[in-house]
Amino acid sequence: MKILLLGTILLFITGLVMPAAAADDPNISGDLRENIHSAMSSHVESNTYDGDYIIYDAVEGKLLELEFKDLHSGIVKKGNFYVSCADFTDDDGTLYDIDFLVVEKQGQLKVIEALVHSVSGKKRQYQVEED
Repeated sequence: MKILLLGTILLFITGLVMPAAAADDPNISGDLRENIHSAMSSHVESNTYDGDYIIYDAVEGKLLELEFKDLHSGIVKKGNFYVSCADFTDDDGTLYDIDFLVVEKQGQLKVIEALVHSVSGKKRQYQVEED
């Protein structure tokens, strides 16, 4: 799994993989865009155990063990966060879209939260911006 993940990351960075389309802010570009995706990739890798990305689904009240599929290319700014997402599947083939909230602190970009954004295409709402 680690080799597959690293290979997918390398293909994504070199532009050979076209991830699923999502909202995208063209003002987030260059090194900033690359570093946001790098922070997401590092987060996925560091939260992968025995080949599965581990995340708690607060709506369903259970721990999910998901297989990484690909990073989306789109990035937007919501409140204080850069937000982008990635696709994962469970053992039954159910598709999960996980959003990553990325912040910059002392020149470093870091994922501080991962949220289940949709399950099998059914979106969930969450708020990260002030009213």
